[in-house]
Amino acid sequence: MYFGSHVSIRNGYHQAAKTAYNLGATAFQFFPKNPRSLTVKDFDKEDASSCASFCSVHSILSIFHTPYPTKLIPDNREIETQIIRSLVNDLEIAEACGSVGVVVHFGTTKKLDSIAGYTKMIDMLNNVLSQWDGNAQLLIENNAGTGSDMGITLEEMVHVRKLTDYPEKIGFCLDTCHAYASGIWNGENWSELELKGIELDYFPHLKAIHFNNSKYPSGSRKDRHANLLSGQITEDQLKQLLNSNILSTIPFVLETPKNEGISHQEEIEWLKQRAK
Repeated sequence: MYFGSHVSIRNGYHQAAKTAYNLGATAFQFFPKNPRSLTVKDFDKEDASSCASFCSVHSILSIFHTPYPTKLIPDNREIETQIIRSLVNDLEIAEACGSVGVVVHFGTTKKLDSIAGYTKMIDMLNNVLSQWDGNAQLLIENNAGTGSDMGITLEEMVHVRKLTDYPEKIGFCLDTCHAYASGIWNGENWSELELKGIELDYFPHLKAIHFNNSKYPSGSRKDRHANLLSGQITEDQLKQLLNSNILSTIPFVLETPKNEGISHQEEIEWLKQRAK
């Protein structure tokens, strides 16, 4: 199985891969560029290639996460143009680093009704992916439900993907904290959620898992990640996902807080010890 955490690119992509390896990780996530900017990055292709080679040699899987300002339902035309360019750039960097894909949050909007919001989101995906022919995919992540009902259910993920012109270029990322906070997973109903995902054909397109605990109860709609052993989700409930056969080849990546009594290295070791 593939376990790891989010790591910094402060010293480049190759060094990020080495950092993950030194943590004992077999998977990791990183930002393609400044996480607070949509500016297109003229990245170091040699550094990216070295990252890809290192990961290949050590059998490590990586994923990228889009910068924070990225929205699949932009508020205006100017920001829409910036996001499209940024997403294409993210995919180019991911491809160069040999990454599985780029995680992007499912869209939300307060300016449009839900139908118009979904329509805009699908148009955005089509615009980005019409400019992309690589192997790296856009990986749509489920929402926690903070301020919006959009992007919570597996049905939404599947239907949005199907309604685009390029479904083969889209995959999914399941965030366990978001699933718990939204209420679709309450800690006790994983078998039901798993059956639903099988019926919807969700799991063949699931390419990454953000494995996080939650600081708030199921259904709270509060997106606050907790360390694996200090949140509302119990160890047994986490282990049920960890040992689900349908998830056995998918990278589990931690986005848990730092400096709260347990390190990512310790959490990765915890994952390894409790996996089948």
